[in-house]
Amino acid sequence: MKTPKRIILFRREVGGSRYVTIKFQYDSTIINAIKSNTRAKWDGVLKCWILLETDFDLHRFFEQFSPLAYVDYSGLKQGTKRPTEDKIGKQRKKEQKKHVEIIPETLEKIALLVKWMEQKRYADSTVKTYRNQLLIFFRFFPSRRPQEISVTDIEQFNHELVIGQGYSISFQNQTISAIKMFYIKMLGIRLEFEQLDRPRKYRALPKVIPIETVQRMLKSIPNLKHKTALSVIYGLGLRRSELIHLRLGDLDFERKQVLIRNSKGNKDRVLPFPEKLQVLIRSYLPAYEPEVWLIEGIKRGQKYSETSLQNIFKKYLKKVQKNHNFTLHCLRHSIATHLLESGTDIRYIQELLGHKSSRTTEIYTHVSMKSLHKVKNPIDAFDI
Repeated sequence: MKTPKRIILFRREVGGSRYVTIKFQYDSTIINAIKSNTRAKWDGVLKCWILLETDFDLHRFFEQFSPLAYVDYSGLKQGTKRPTEDKIGKQRKKEQKKHVEIIPETLEKIALLVKWMEQKRYADSTVKTYRNQLLIFFRFFPSRRPQEISVTDIEQFNHELVIGQGYSISFQNQTISAIKMFYIKMLGIRLEFEQLDRPRKYRALPKVIPIETVQRMLKSIPNLKHKTALSVIYGLGLRRSELIHLRLGDLDFERKQVLIRNSKGNKDRVLPFPEKLQVLIRSYLPAYEPEVWLIEGIKRGQKYSETSLQNIFKKYLKKVQKNHNFTLHCLRHSIATHLLESGTDIRYIQELLGHKSSRTTEIYTHVSMKSLHKVKNPIDAFDI
């Protein structure tokens, strides 16, 4: 029987900095995925790939690499001290004896939940996230049936892995939502699991790319498809999933409007079609001849991938701003803030972004500095 591919994760402290180490037997597919999807670097001394802990997201890593190999994150529970190779070998043998893989009964129920969510028309990204969070959760208790896991066990998972290893509030919330849905819908266990506590809400301010930087980046892109993709995301304030699902038929050049279908919250919205985007897209269409979607993959009629979008954004932004921590979603934050600073009414921005509540849109007033710069600070009159 062929041994399945395995990626082993550990935490390690090197020179005062905390890293996640990524170990696996040589595999060119995994290596290419690491180069494309992470900021990990090969360490010739440790003989493994290492990634700054601040750049590591377990959910995202799991989403990207679980199709390629079994992701063993048990080492993340053990703190920053990395076990010796001998201990790793012993641990592997011990796990194999215990059948560390999730038991088939649990996998079948996760598959049933995925099917149920798809029938209820949950967003693809939500279905994928819930599936991955459940796999991460049940691998924490590999040999136990779901009915044998109590609320106390879930609190232990939260304390040891989620909170103990510093994962985000978003990660914790997604996991709790996935666990609740699984137990309520698949096992009919409601009361105890409905009482699971969520973390207190924290709203981080959105990261905004300066308007001059966005302009320089878009202007510098030589590839017409890439320029169109990023220009549409910024110009229309789209989420990346909204761009990927944008059909040719949703563009109305005559009425100068764009239809965004079935976005977050299962809502449609109609957006004005900026002149510059119309000109750009009219040049792009005959050059690439997409069949169904505005931006398609290598094969015509195939959707473009979210990972590819993120990668081209990083590539082109890095050319105009070498050190940055912006993500593709920051283009959406940026257009909202730039519109606000140009005097656009916040209610229009709410409609543009498709926010259900104006309170969500108002967060951009906290990052817009235009009005604050007009305030005369008393310290400017001091003789210091």
